[in-house]
Amino acid sequence: MSNLEVGIVGLPNVGKSTLFNAITKAGAEAANFPFCTIEPNVGVVAVPDERLKVLHELYDSKKTTPASVRFVDIAGLVKGASKGEGLGNKFLEHIRQVDAVAHVVRCFEDPNITHVEGGIDPLRDIDIIQTELCLADLEVVEKRIMKVAKLAKSGAKEARVEDEILRRIKEALDEAKPARQVDLSDDDLEVIKDMNLITLKPTLYVTNVAEDEVATAFEENAYVQKVKEFAAQEGAEVVAISAKVESEIAELDEEEAKAFLEDLGETESGLDRLIKAAFDLLGLQTFLTAGPDECRAWTIVKGTTAPKAAGKIHTDFERGFIRAEIVNYDDLVANGSVAAAREKGQVRVEGKDYVMQDGDVVNFRFNV
Repeated sequence: MSNLEVGIVGLPNVGKSTLFNAITKAGAEAANFPFCTIEPNVGVVAVPDERLKVLHELYDSKKTTPASVRFVDIAGLVKGASKGEGLGNKFLEHIRQVDAVAHVVRCFEDPNITHVEGGIDPLRDIDIIQTELCLADLEVVEKRIMKVAKLAKSGAKEARVEDEILRRIKEALDEAKPARQVDLSDDDLEVIKDMNLITLKPTLYVTNVAEDEVATAFEENAYVQKVKEFAAQEGAEVVAISAKVESEIAELDEEEAKAFLEDLGETESGLDRLIKAAFDLLGLQTFLTAGPDECRAWTIVKGTTAPKAAGKIHTDFERGFIRAEIVNYDDLVANGSVAAAREKGQVRVEGKDYVMQDGDVVNFRFNV
């Protein structure tokens, strides 16, 4: 996984584009990224991490590189997208390629912004999008069943296994239930991995709220509460954001943004919450490398072993892995240097079986 990709979906006029524009403006400042010139529908933003600032000052590093998330703007889906309505097929194809889905739902009244369905009803909006995505997946699954069923009849064991998995998924999709609600084992998922089913992708709901509700909406906005109840049934996360506020924050420098958020009664931007939720959704964490040349956060899946983590930096590091010298971030900062932490016995030497922990500051030893 080089870079986590989150697809932003939603009906037209729910605030999706406003949010995406805020994301791209926020990302435009991230000059450290080697991929700043990217397609117009992709925005890259840094994963907020205060630890990097502290390490940067500690080592007086020449540069700092945060972990990052790519957001892909998938144009507003409409009823009938699965049948090619609007630019349906093209956008559904875009969603197949992302790692996770952020579903933007409008949870504010504004007579000046028309709603494509005539009024505000977040659960109806979720249902429209979910139905379209289920129909798109259903088409893919039915085609695959026709192909696999012939092989299954001729006695091919693997085909019989796949056929059984596909029929369970089809049953859910027929009822407009996403494939992620089907009880599938890791082995089942491996069998159908290459199908890239949209409704299998982890999903979080982004409730777009009015500017004056930013600090209270998550607990008090009636529409948001409905979305939270719905999301709880499928174990999904909900984030409350004002896309309008985010687009205003994106225009400000760091100090101004901080003051603006304080005025709203907030400690962090909605975009930061969204990035953290997306990271969490995919079971990701970071480890850190630090020195005078660069301080950097590296993205790995939770449960990654030291050699695999080393491979994120360079394949040679994994191939010739000898050991990992690790100090916990808090211990490093408290002691002021690796040498001082080592004197206190707080620098550990870990081997090939070590599972990386969030906040490990690492120096890999390797020999190729």
